[in-house]
Amino acid sequence: MKVKLFSYLFFIVSLGIFAQESHPLKTEDFRVQKAWVDSTYQAMNLDQKIGQLFMVDIFSSKSKAETDKIKDLIRENYIGGIIFSKGGPMRQAKLNNEYQELANVPLLIGMDAEWGLAMRLDSTYAFPWNMTLGAIEDNRLIKKTGAQIAKHCKRLGVHINFAPVADVNNNPDNPIIGNRSFGENKINVTEKAIAFMQGMHSEGVLSSAKHFPGHGDTDVDSHKSLPSLDFSKERLDSLELYPFKRMIAEDVSSIMIGHLNVPALESRVNFPSSLSKAIVTDLLQEKLNYKGLVFTDALNMRGVADYDEPGEIDLAAFQAGNDILLISEDVPKAAEKIKQAYLAKEISEERLAKSVKKILSAKYKVGLNNYQPIDTNYLIEDLNSLHNDLLYEELMENAITVIKNNKGVLPVRDLQKQKVAYVSLGDSLTETSFLQQLKKYTKVDHVKAEHLNDLLTKLEAYNLVIVGYHKSNSSPWSSYQFSDNELVWLHEIARKNTTILSVFARPYAVLDIKSTTNLDGIVLGYQNSEIAQEKTAQVIFGALPAIGKLPVSLGENFPAGTKFTTQNLNRLAYGMPESVGINSAKLHKIDSLAQLAVDKEMTPGVQMLVARRGKVIYQKNFGYHTYENELPVTDSTIYDLASLTKIMATLPLVMELEEIEKIGLDTKLKEILPETKGTNKANITLKEMLSHYARLKAWIPFYTETLAEDRTHASAKYYRSEASHLFNVPVSEKFYMRKDYQDSIYQEIIDSDLRTKKEYKYSDLPYYLLKRFIEYYYERPLSELTQQHFYEHLGANYLGYLPTEKFPLDQIAPTEVDDYWRFNKIQGTVHDQGAAMFGGVGGHAGIFSNANDVAKMMQMYLNKGRYGGVKYFKPETIDKFNTCYYCDKEVRRGVGFDKPQLDEVGPTCGCVSMTSFGHSGFTGTFAWADPEEEIVYIFLSNRTFPFASNRKLISEDIRTKIQELIYESIMY
Repeated sequence: MKVKLFSYLFFIVSLGIFAQESHPLKTEDFRVQKAWVDSTYQAMNLDQKIGQLFMVDIFSSKSKAETDKIKDLIRENYIGGIIFSKGGPMRQAKLNNEYQELANVPLLIGMDAEWGLAMRLDSTYAFPWNMTLGAIEDNRLIKKTGAQIAKHCKRLGVHINFAPVADVNNNPDNPIIGNRSFGENKINVTEKAIAFMQGMHSEGVLSSAKHFPGHGDTDVDSHKSLPSLDFSKERLDSLELYPFKRMIAEDVSSIMIGHLNVPALESRVNFPSSLSKAIVTDLLQEKLNYKGLVFTDALNMRGVADYDEPGEIDLAAFQAGNDILLISEDVPKAAEKIKQAYLAKEISEERLAKSVKKILSAKYKVGLNNYQPIDTNYLIEDLNSLHNDLLYEELMENAITVIKNNKGVLPVRDLQKQKVAYVSLGDSLTETSFLQQLKKYTKVDHVKAEHLNDLLTKLEAYNLVIVGYHKSNSSPWSSYQFSDNELVWLHEIARKNTTILSVFARPYAVLDIKSTTNLDGIVLGYQNSEIAQEKTAQVIFGALPAIGKLPVSLGENFPAGTKFTTQNLNRLAYGMPESVGINSAKLHKIDSLAQLAVDKEMTPGVQMLVARRGKVIYQKNFGYHTYENELPVTDSTIYDLASLTKIMATLPLVMELEEIEKIGLDTKLKEILPETKGTNKANITLKEMLSHYARLKAWIPFYTETLAEDRTHASAKYYRSEASHLFNVPVSEKFYMRKDYQDSIYQEIIDSDLRTKKEYKYSDLPYYLLKRFIEYYYERPLSELTQQHFYEHLGANYLGYLPTEKFPLDQIAPTEVDDYWRFNKIQGTVHDQGAAMFGGVGGHAGIFSNANDVAKMMQMYLNKGRYGGVKYFKPETIDKFNTCYYCDKEVRRGVGFDKPQLDEVGPTCGCVSMTSFGHSGFTGTFAWADPEEEIVYIFLSNRTFPFASNRKLISEDIRTKIQELIYESIMY
């Protein structure tokens, strides 16, 4: 009775200790866990227990003969786990299910997935290297990364991810750690490693801190030889061991022992740490009181494999205190060695039980007491969801680091003063994502030459050079060094030019640069991925701030922690819909409507853009320039904006003049155009006519009065096929109008009758008159004024009048085959007849652009007059012109801006806010901004080609149906 009572009390005390003591493998139902572990252990014979100590590797890409060998090890040697290496997720999942079905005790599945499953598998996702993450100050993002990778592991049936690397990489020449480390600052490394670990734990995946006691300050790869850590105990304790001690306190699931020579901790010469009882047991498990799983690093690595024969090494590793022997070179031989040592009492039952029960505890913790096979349905889709890119974007936005910023060269300002060249060095010498993104902000020319002198000569035409240094992003071990030739080129470029260097490689590449004195800006993008390149370009132009911090030292000038925080200039950024509360799947329903418009020949092509909260989240093109399907629409295709000209050109110039009090909304026409005095237009106010509430005619077909008497062709009285002193207004190709006829147009407007009833009537006529006033006031044409006042500052180099002066004809979508007046294909000259009679520069039409540059103008309005660090208008000016003053008269319009309908019929989907504004254009264009939802929507097309009579785009309400789908995609 006393013995039973004592046993019972001992059991209760043991449970109490297990419950109170920090134990990384303990579950909340630890009593049930312990019961399962004990019963499972008791049911095993000696061979099965020993088998649990082995985790073998397999490549799912290997032949069936190779993968079947693992089945033999499961059946005959009762192995406890498998570490999957290279292959593919579907093949691995199927093998996993086959292997688990054979196992008496479910297998613990591991992988090296430090930056995601892509470290080993094709068709899976690669997140940024740890070095990149080391630049991020917000450790919540590191935790999110660990959690997302763990989700992928769990979906693929992987229970333990051998991550994170806890090595402090303070040796730039380290050949194997490098990018795999969070950096050289022990505190930063530790906090990142803990956050990553906690993220994995939150998803039920076991972690593994590696490579104990620290592999960061070595210059030898332990896969190839035995590296040495020849430092004092004090140094090791204060630096290399620091992350591990902190992670032990935070319950890291397992620790992997590296193959290292550490004389201060192990007296035997060149004795691998993974075989050292002094390190594995005395230091780690006793002194540091670590209770979790202890793994050897792979036993086939030369850092340990060269020490002794297979089998002997495994036995030595187990006797040193390791629990799991990873990638043994000979499992049957090793198992037999351990068995013989057990039978010879060299290994006690207590020692064997300690490791096997820890392994079983880990299996219980990951749910292997209730094993479920992997569901292969939608496996690839689940592993490659949009959440990966969304997180990657957020990580890069927080990681990109500016380490030099002479005279505030970053972000690039004053675009009207900049002539920018791009020079590419490294591996990617073609058009990169980086260059494509740079071009979204201003005109950037890719300058190339075979010889340095030729390059330098070409660069003389520029005042800013952006150098992109691109190296392979395939693995963290990829070559990153500049070639000697590249260093010479970089030095000479920087010596003669204002230069920004963008490094898309590990930061240590900067160490190759002998002097950075002449480099004005240095930006570290860390990775050469598409997202890293795009985000770096956005930082350079101030769409994003640079907030990353250098994780390693790059010489005396750039110590670890170097950071220049750059300003966000509120230029348009680019990213994923979910980052601004939009559902991608719902948003991309607009694709089908745009494609329908093309397929049903409502328009030959479409260019669309959607932005929210200052970020472009959708930019796509559909169809071709014409129905011949020869030139596809691209981001750089330029469209005739038609009446969007009113709010892109004339209106902002009017707003400027109103803001400096040269005019006011109540200014009358006679005050700005003396020729209207004494006419029926004299007392019309700017507010009335820009609200389309001035009784003006909708339009006057001026060109018809210049036709010949039979109305079949243009009259020779007004036109010539060649320019001359009198006939010098270019209307279209080989079609010139006499200059003095423009005065007749103005006079006809002034003399025209007013409509009888004062009511809403859309009219182009105010913009003819405003063009006349503005050009008189400034003594310069609208084509120059708009460039100098707005477009050059905005970096809107596609936006403007007279596009053929800057762009080739095949970049411009045609608008009509004119068979009634000009008798040619209208391409590169304005479609609107009235604007054409002013040489393509009208107040109401004549502006061409791509969607991206229209969005800049609309975003400036949405920003209450600010964009790119420039204040164009006061907020109150924007509000003043975006006000419906005659809503009570059933006039929906603002002053120049169109506004949402007041009833069921109007320009929008009816789902936008009443503070929203925009305009549409005859050629099939539409631009709309909503301050409340912070949405900008641009739709450009050439629905008038080949004939303007094609109204299918309008009758089908394609533009507004798309707008409705955009609003339906809003999540929050």
